[in-house]
Amino acid sequence: MEQSPAALPGLIVRLQSGFYTVETADGQITCTLRGRLKQGRRLGDLVALGDRVQITVLPDGSGVIDAVEPRGSLLSRNAPSPRGTYRQVMIANLDQILLIFACAHPAPHLRMLDRFLVIAEKERIPPLIVANKVDLVGMEEALKIFGHYPALGYPVLFTSARQGDGIGELHQRLAGKLSGFTGPSGAGKSTLLNAIQPRLGLAVRDVSELTRKGRHTTVVRELFPLKEGGYVGDTPGIKALALWDTQPEELDGYFPELRHLVAACQFSNCTHRSEPGCAVRRAVEEGRVHPERYQSYLRLRYG
Repeated sequence: MEQSPAALPGLIVRLQSGFYTVETADGQITCTLRGRLKQGRRLGDLVALGDRVQITVLPDGSGVIDAVEPRGSLLSRNAPSPRGTYRQVMIANLDQILLIFACAHPAPHLRMLDRFLVIAEKERIPPLIVANKVDLVGMEEALKIFGHYPALGYPVLFTSARQGDGIGELHQRLAGKLSGFTGPSGAGKSTLLNAIQPRLGLAVRDVSELTRKGRHTTVVRELFPLKEGGYVGDTPGIKALALWDTQPEELDGYFPELRHLVAACQFSNCTHRSEPGCAVRRAVEEGRVHPERYQSYLRLRYG
C-alpha cells in the first residue's frame, strides 16, 4: 500500500461514536475517519476493531485515518439497515477464536459449540475449544464430553480457573495473538481472563455489557492488551450470528468429518437423513462420525 511520508501504521483497539483509538509505535492516538473514505455506497463497516490502518497525526495530537489495510480473517454478521443488507464487522484480523464451555454448571451445550465451529470454519478463523471447570467432573468425564474434537482438527484445552489448571498453557496460546473470546453465560470466561491477567475479565465484561445495552445508546468495542503481547476481544454478538449467506448444502463442507463422505453417497442430492446408499449415515453407524456431531449437522441444516 502506498503511503505518504507522514503516515503512521497502527491497530484499531477501540471504537466509540465515530472515534477510533489507534495503537501505534508512538502510543495510542484518537482518530477520526478521513472524509474521502466515507464516499460511495457502504455495504459494510469501513473501519472495525482489529483493522490495521495508516494515519496522519495532526498538530493537536489527534489523528486522521487515511487508509485501511486489506483484512485477513474477520468475524462479521448481517445487521439491519434502512438501505438493506449491511455487513457489520465485529473483529477483523483474528488469529484465533476461543470457545469457552464449562464441563458442568452449566452443562455443555454441544449444539451451540458445533454452531460456533461452523462459523469458525466459514470465516476461516482457527478455533480453540476451552473446556473449563474440569474440576467439577474430573478429566475422565471431561474427555468423554469433548474428547472427539481433537481428531477433527479442533484442539481442546482443559482448564479449571478455580484450581489454576491449564492457565499457563492458555497464557502461551494467547501471547502475541489477536484472540476473540466467546461462549455461553456461566462458562467462566471472566474468571479465566482474570486468572490470565488481574481484572482483565472484569474490564472485558464491563465493555461487553455496554455493547449489549448499546442498541439505543453508545456502543463501545475494545481490544484489551496482554502483558505478554497480543490482544483479547469479546464477541458478545456471536450468538446472533445467523448462517445468513450459507446454503444448506454448503454445511457439508463446514463439518471436516463429512466433507469427504458426500461424494460417496448414492444420490447426488442426498439429504443424509433417510436415503439408501448414504455414506454419511453409514459412517455414523460404523462409528466413524460421532452421533452428536451428526445430530448437530441435521439441526443446523434442517432446523
